[in-house]
Amino acid sequence: MVDNLIDTTVSPKQLRFKPGGLPASFEVKVVNDSDRFASFQVEVTAAGVDADRLPDWYKISPEVSTKKPPGDVTHFQVAIVDNPVPGFVGLMNLTVRVFSMELPDEDREVLRLILEQGTGSIPLKLDLPVREFQEYPANEDEIPVRVYNPSQIETHVTLKFSGIDPTWIVDGTERQLYLPPNGQVTETFICQIPDISQAPSRIYPFAIAATHRHGSPAQVEGTLEVLPMGLVEFSATPKQQQIPTKRAWIPNWRNSPVPYTLEFENHSNLQQQVTVNIQGEDQQECTLELPDKPAELNPGQIAQASLRVQARRHLWGRKKELSLEALATLSDQRLGNTNPTSQFLKLDVYPIIPTWLLLGGGLLLLYFIWWLSWLNPNNKFFGHQDAVNSVQFNGMSQNVVSGSNDETLIKWRVDGFFNPFANPEVEKIADTDKAVRVIRYKPVDNNVVAAGLENGEIQLLNLLAETPKLMMSFSQEKDDRVLALEFTDDSRSLFSGHGSGWVFRWDIQQNLNEAETGLNGNVEPIRSGRFKFAIYALKFVGQGNQNLAVAGRFNTLAIWNVPNPDNVAIPIPYREGGQDDYIESIDVADMKPYLMATADNQGYITLWNMESCLIEGESCEIIDQWQNGHGGQPVRSVALSNGGCYLASGGDDGRMMLWPLTNQGERAENYLSGIEVGQSLRNQRFNSVDINVLKRNILIASGSDDTQVRVKRAKRLQVLGCDRDE
Repeated sequence: MVDNLIDTTVSPKQLRFKPGGLPASFEVKVVNDSDRFASFQVEVTAAGVDADRLPDWYKISPEVSTKKPPGDVTHFQVAIVDNPVPGFVGLMNLTVRVFSMELPDEDREVLRLILEQGTGSIPLKLDLPVREFQEYPANEDEIPVRVYNPSQIETHVTLKFSGIDPTWIVDGTERQLYLPPNGQVTETFICQIPDISQAPSRIYPFAIAATHRHGSPAQVEGTLEVLPMGLVEFSATPKQQQIPTKRAWIPNWRNSPVPYTLEFENHSNLQQQVTVNIQGEDQQECTLELPDKPAELNPGQIAQASLRVQARRHLWGRKKELSLEALATLSDQRLGNTNPTSQFLKLDVYPIIPTWLLLGGGLLLLYFIWWLSWLNPNNKFFGHQDAVNSVQFNGMSQNVVSGSNDETLIKWRVDGFFNPFANPEVEKIADTDKAVRVIRYKPVDNNVVAAGLENGEIQLLNLLAETPKLMMSFSQEKDDRVLALEFTDDSRSLFSGHGSGWVFRWDIQQNLNEAETGLNGNVEPIRSGRFKFAIYALKFVGQGNQNLAVAGRFNTLAIWNVPNPDNVAIPIPYREGGQDDYIESIDVADMKPYLMATADNQGYITLWNMESCLIEGESCEIIDQWQNGHGGQPVRSVALSNGGCYLASGGDDGRMMLWPLTNQGERAENYLSGIEVGQSLRNQRFNSVDINVLKRNILIASGSDDTQVRVKRAKRLQVLGCDRDE
């Protein structure tokens, strides 16, 4: 059996105590039965004492003994000063516990305490079943409290709730209760939490105090936590800006920053601080002015932050469309971030020089360049300045010569008409001082061009590099307009047709030789013929330059047999016409010398087979005839290709037409309405056309009243059977 190291004696063993009266005392004698020094302490406990109550109902002296040697005695005095269980009357056991910090043993003694009815007040006992409450705004929460009267006297109790806004407590913060002896009541305070703008999220401490007449007040404490709820709305005004802010359509050197207003509206019960960051690839092109400090935002409050953006402007070009993302961050993210978390901002940065002005200036510059160039039909420094009366290809179709009412002849390069960057005008051949009515290349060498003038003069002009350009000039009668010219194939003779009805033959070879030797005297025609109508067209028909077709006023068409000394002219039957009716143009295919085309100012184009009347002595055969080629308007010029497979025409309707022909010399069936290959400005009339076939293309040259010389091309139509290889 193990010996007890502590020996305890309590004296007396029974006490009587009346609360409110004198203290009841007893002695505790402690003997150190151990073999070491030890200090001792005494603790008294009573059955039924509230575990939360402090040991204030008794006092001990001394509280802790000094260290005693083995066998020594320590005396403790214990005084009962209050009822361990307020309101209790009767017998109660007290347990005296003796222990030492130096010894592993302790000792206990039991003392009987008789409690009498006290003379003083007994405090009420308050209890909160739940001390910590949590609730969301706009909800109710019940806070129950138990009140116990431990005394033997009935009492009236006042409960008062404090620490929380009184307006939150339904039915007020005070309650009046009646408690019988040893009675207990549970009372409930209902807390109606307001909406989020009036109930910030935090912990609210509260207290419930109980007071009554027969005792001291009592109090109990708890907490109410309002939970976070709601959101912070984020918006930006405006969402799109531009630099400059006004009149971006005019030149503007200003580059002021543009503002964006960032607005935050706190629909939560949390106090927030909002910081703003800008992100996005385009931020590198911008200078940003952000708020210096975070925006302070109380519940229910609206705060604004200003963002200023500046961007570098280009001198010209297209506008830049920049995109920035403004990202908001909340200091307290228990409810997440803002809604939405970011705003996308647009910024249009216009160039200093507006695009329209740049384009307009470019167009104006292009117009100015065009106005100064050969492309401008009204440019006085290029081309003709008046109606073009006659055009003709040279033999290789490399050049075109034109004559005009502006009294000039111009040489053109054919390939320049198909290159917009090349000026087709080669040179101005001559200034004749009179309107040029007709021109013809000298067939041999194509180095001389003959020009028939308004005053009846004929000029021979040199196309080579030598000067002077004018080789010789001659006329038979002044003011007798030269309306038609025709060289013989050997270029020795030139025939001229005049408004008076005269046709003259000139010995060009001899006259040119005399001009080269300086013997240029009076030039006289070597042959002449007088017709009773104004001559508008001349063309050799058939073989050997024997028969000259002559046409003109009154719709007259005749064949002049040049070798016949009697100047006999064979009339060709044609529609009768008055003094205002003219056959305007004649042409013959070089390789089909009996295929002839005529055109008149009544709008008719006629294709003839002249072999039947020139060789066989029969009537001339009309192969094809039509009037719808130019809408019934006058046809001023026709031209046959060398092989006789294509016919070109130009008329008063302002159109230049191409007519594919068959081997028999009539219009191809699929092209009875022709092919329009060109149109004049403002539908002014075409005065002259010429045609040639070169490689894979058909070339058509024209001159018109709009002062323009044109060269158009079309693909050869070899599938029709006529054009094999002209």
